Amino acid sequence: MRDVIFLDQVEQAETLLKPQRIDVLRQLAEPRSCTEVAKVLDQTPQRVYYHVKRLVEAGLVTQVSERRVRGINEGVYQASARSYWFSPGVVGRIGLRRHTDELSLGYLLDLMEEVQADVAALDRTRPELPSIGVSGEIRVPPERRADFIADLRTALQDLFTRYGGAEGDAFKLAVACYPKDIPGA
Repeated sequence: MRDVIFLDQVEQAETLLKPQRIDVLRQLAEPRSCTEVAKVLDQTPQRVYYHVKRLVEAGLVTQVSERRVRGINEGVYQASARSYWFSPGVVGRIGLRRHTDELSLGYLLDLMEEVQADVAALDRTRPELPSIGVSGEIRVPPERRADFIADLRTALQDLFTRYGGAEGDAFKLAVACYPKDIPGA
């Protein structure tokens, strides 16, 4: 099972975006037959098989084994990934990129779209993908926001200067800073 499947085709999105199929997919986090899934979802095995077949055709579910039950072969299926990401390209860009101000929400959204596409394109068959994800919460009083942004920019510029040479492995650094919640905003 892969960590993520990046859905970049409209057909894949159409296949998945049906509530019953999402329910079936969730049940297939672990290998199960259509009969087993049908019992949990209180559906007929035939109805579940219909949805599983569509999910298999779209590459979202994989048949992992087969077993003989009362004279018939029964497939055992599992979700192909733990997570499914929708590419913004499924809808396509509506209008031109208009956000060049790195302090705007639009710029942040464009950056997240770029990061999502980059991560999805990584070769997960490589033995080691050196990466890091850091998340935390910082509390900044409103009167210190500008200082915080300036300090963050300085710290990042220092890293870019120190490690920005032409030698070595290239890493992309994307930092997102956004309000968790701003009372009264």
